[in-house]
Amino acid sequence: MFVHPSIDPVAVSLGPLDVHWYGLMYLLSFLLGWGLGIVRTAQAHVHWSREEVGDLLFYVVLGVVIGGRVGYMLFYQPGLLLDNPLQLFYIWQGGMSFHGGMLGVFAAAAWFARHTRRGFFDITDFVAPIVPVGLFFGRIANFINGELIGRVTDVPWAMVYPHVDMAPRHPSELYEAGLEGLLLFAVLWLFARRPRPRMAVSGLFLLGYGCLRFFAEFFRKPDDFLGFVAFDWMTMGQILCVPMIVGGVLLLGLAYRRGRAAA
Repeated sequence: MFVHPSIDPVAVSLGPLDVHWYGLMYLLSFLLGWGLGIVRTAQAHVHWSREEVGDLLFYVVLGVVIGGRVGYMLFYQPGLLLDNPLQLFYIWQGGMSFHGGMLGVFAAAAWFARHTRRGFFDITDFVAPIVPVGLFFGRIANFINGELIGRVTDVPWAMVYPHVDMAPRHPSELYEAGLEGLLLFAVLWLFARRPRPRMAVSGLFLLGYGCLRFFAEFFRKPDDFLGFVAFDWMTMGQILCVPMIVGGVLLLGLAYRRGRAAA
């Protein structure tokens, strides 16, 4: 059994300015994502320029931040949002939703497509293999902050979070970092190295993330203010993953059906 290291969430203090680990992880994610985007432009079947990658990054950053915050308030704290709509802007208090951030990225991709005359799925296929990098660093930030903790367990690698209680729990943040971050990145990156039908990479991302997050939720403690929201065992995260899984299967099927028809 291990004990959570209780790391100070503030990484650096610069006078009156506190730089949090969470913010640093976002910054690192965007920088590394930009670098991986540049690497992807070198692949023969990827027809993107370095300048386009930089332009797209601007839209993606806005989509992640705005969508993540709005999604969190709508999916997880709708009552709080109705009581005080200004809570939407209290980003320093924490609260970001991946599913909201994903919708924000979809909106950013649609906006970018409109202004560059690229197809929507051409953009999402390009971005999809890079997204797990941000998921990895986001979960590491959750671990540093000791949030999104796991359910009580007796496995040998259980972790105690003293700021919560002394019960041994699954280090679910690390599970998700490994599954949604490292594993999903490896699968998508290898898959996207070869030419694929349009929508196939996007579909695999939706299916892969949906399945891995749905599985990981069985080890994560449900949010105290929500608990189980369906069938006495499904969490909000799992419910939000269901349309992703269905959408991923449909996109993959449609992509390869159209690919065979074109061939």
